[in-house]
Amino acid sequence: MKDLHLICNAHMDPVWLWDMEEGIAAAISTFRMAAVFCEEYDGLVFNHNEVVLYKWIEEMEPALFARIQKLVEKGKWHIMGGWYLQPDCNMPCGESFIRQMETGRAYFLEKFGKQPVTAINFDPFGHSRGLVQLLAKAGFDSYLFCRPGQGDCPLPADDFIWVGFDGSEIMAHRADSYGTLMGEAGKKTEEWMDSQRRKPEDQQPLTGCMLWGVGNHGGGPSRMDLEDLKALKERTGDWNLLHSTPEAYFAQRREALRAAGREEPRVERDLNSWAVGCYTSQIRVKQKHREAEGMLSMTEKMLSQAALRGRLPYPCKDLEEAGEALLFCEFHDILPGSSIQSVEEASLQMLDHCLEILNYWRRRAFFALLEGEAKAEEGEYPIFIYNPHPHPVEGIFTCDFQLANQNWSDAWALPVITRNGQVLESQAEKEACNMNLDWRKRVSFCAVLAPSSMNRFSARITMADKSTGNAAGEIKEACCYANDRIRVRINPETGLLDSYMVDGAEYLREGSCGLVVMKTDCDPWGMNRHSYREELGRFRLMGEEEGSRYSGTSNERHGAAGRRIPSVRVVEDGPVKRVVEAVMEYGHSQACIRYSLPAKGTKIQVEIRVNWAEKGAFLKWEIPTAMKKGMPLAETAYGVMAHSSDGEEKVFHRWCGFFDEEENRALTVLNRGNYGVDFLEGTMCISLLHSAVYAAHPIGDRPLLVQDRFLPYIDQGERSFSFEINAGDGEERRKWVTREAVVYQEPPMAVPAFPSGEGEKGGSVILVDNPAVILSAFRKGTDDAYYLIRLFESTGTPQETGVRIPVLRQELSVSLGAFEVKTLRLSADGKHLEECGIFGE
Repeated sequence: MKDLHLICNAHMDPVWLWDMEEGIAAAISTFRMAAVFCEEYDGLVFNHNEVVLYKWIEEMEPALFARIQKLVEKGKWHIMGGWYLQPDCNMPCGESFIRQMETGRAYFLEKFGKQPVTAINFDPFGHSRGLVQLLAKAGFDSYLFCRPGQGDCPLPADDFIWVGFDGSEIMAHRADSYGTLMGEAGKKTEEWMDSQRRKPEDQQPLTGCMLWGVGNHGGGPSRMDLEDLKALKERTGDWNLLHSTPEAYFAQRREALRAAGREEPRVERDLNSWAVGCYTSQIRVKQKHREAEGMLSMTEKMLSQAALRGRLPYPCKDLEEAGEALLFCEFHDILPGSSIQSVEEASLQMLDHCLEILNYWRRRAFFALLEGEAKAEEGEYPIFIYNPHPHPVEGIFTCDFQLANQNWSDAWALPVITRNGQVLESQAEKEACNMNLDWRKRVSFCAVLAPSSMNRFSARITMADKSTGNAAGEIKEACCYANDRIRVRINPETGLLDSYMVDGAEYLREGSCGLVVMKTDCDPWGMNRHSYREELGRFRLMGEEEGSRYSGTSNERHGAAGRRIPSVRVVEDGPVKRVVEAVMEYGHSQACIRYSLPAKGTKIQVEIRVNWAEKGAFLKWEIPTAMKKGMPLAETAYGVMAHSSDGEEKVFHRWCGFFDEEENRALTVLNRGNYGVDFLEGTMCISLLHSAVYAAHPIGDRPLLVQDRFLPYIDQGERSFSFEINAGDGEERRKWVTREAVVYQEPPMAVPAFPSGEGEKGGSVILVDNPAVILSAFRKGTDDAYYLIRLFESTGTPQETGVRIPVLRQELSVSLGAFEVKTLRLSADGKHLEECGIFGE
């Protein structure tokens, strides 16, 4: 007789179609009734995961929490999964997944003395392949999930070995669903057994696993279901029904396979795609999530560097609070954008809370690290830029500062930037404010920042003719811009990029960087599709009158005469960069695209501001490259996916691009909060907006929406996007692109400041010398006695790197396999640096 492991659970979304308060109430009532049944029914084991739910019980009903602790001790209640919650499993970065596991592990060990070895993510819509390595290194040996199903994610079997980017392996099982309707557990169990009996004997499972219990809004076991299962067990002869746990199922499956000499199929891919609309829905949540991930990482690096110098204590508790806010907003109905509108607003509020904590401590770290800098000289405006990264950062840096006095003269105050007495290329630009007075200044300049240290620049003022100020200028013909490496042509009739040449090679086709409007259902998940390729139209360049009206220059206001300006114009121009602006429209929507073209280097910055008023439409940014045979590559959690060029929607992280191995060239695009993209015949279309209706869930052939009232649509209003385009040698692009993406997400911090001159100036804190090896984390562990230093090999090729901490005179040579994540442990006193487990063990 074979065993069928019945895993009783109560899938519970803390928020979704309801707000947090209702989620708390549902958790309390579900856990209370589960405790009653565990105490009443012999053999029943209730399984539940998610720290956040247990914390709610601990805070709101401590007596129930104590009762659950006793049931766990008796083996009647099983701590399942062991994560903070069930997050989206595609969009968080690798370090966020580690935090989900680390936070869960610490909590469940402290409160229950338990450490699950089977990770569960029943309800997330897909799963990054990068999870495998992290699960294995975190002590998990198995993974239990439900989505996507076979129709969307074909697998050789529901039981398989999942293989990670680095070759790590874990056992996995795809269940058909996470629960049952009230009173249908017995029926589901009988149907499952019947389906197995119909299979050929050599294809029948050696043991079985079935999830049951009312879910979504909680519920769990019911008396009716328990009685039905008891009766079914008594009359079933070929399957032994037992209340069980995920760990027991996988342990028996492992032993049964060994005894039978069987091997399970190996799956070397991500587990996608389903609900592809969720890569874009509620873009504000996604952008703020990415911002919070970057801010948390950067703040931790700066605080670690400041603490190691003895400048300030490391604020473990505050960072824990910020981190948990981030983890909660990675929940699989928040980050994907499948919730109701009030949940979206509450999530943005929670992410802002996270960012406020982090901004406070980033400021504290910055001014602590400013210690030891010399006082300003007469006439000097010091500008300080802290580079938190363990390597030099070269780029264009911008800072606003205030003149010592208002300039009411006819001359123009022009900043000149120097470093150690050497004049740097710089240019004045329009400042953030709109005061018609020469008082506030913005300056951009080219520099190379020293690693993990404070970098000082000096602005001094020279008086110049006002003609050196900023003025819009019409592009009379195709705008050609060139430096020693690139040549760019912007079409004045379309506002689009017609050419981008790097080192003499063309990388774009005509009409690049256009905004394309696609057809969508009003379903935010995109449950019944895999792509958004049905074009409704395109944004077109505005006429001069419409463009001026949208730009706000055409009417007389506040005593100033209105002015018509061209719809493609140069708004900044100087020895550092040229900025070209184009205004466009489609339907009821408008957009402004800005291209920043560098005087040195190959990177083009693109900023897109969209005033979006389309309903039931999907907006994409189209980049047709000159590499129709290129391989689409895109970053995922601690890995890189090679995608099919099939036009279907893919999920990605901070960068994507085309790589042509035959010609050894590549074009890459960095972003700050986009997750959806498709690739087709050398064209990549990055998804910007998905204006579906909040939580509009398809149900068979029923009408999706009521038709008798106003319904709010997602992402109406103004939204902004930032990108960086780069191209060149394919091997070099592959080596540098992830490092560039980290800097793009965690830009060095620039502040005009006047130091006291007191204290001792410090040098670089940490150095990593291999550009293919990423410092993905530098932070205190859950134990205040050590720091964690996380390294990641980003190219898929084994690497060696040196890690140096000059301030402590520590140095370590580290070997990393392809896509390997490796963790170092630095003792708080700085005396020991060594390799360790993923949590510092």
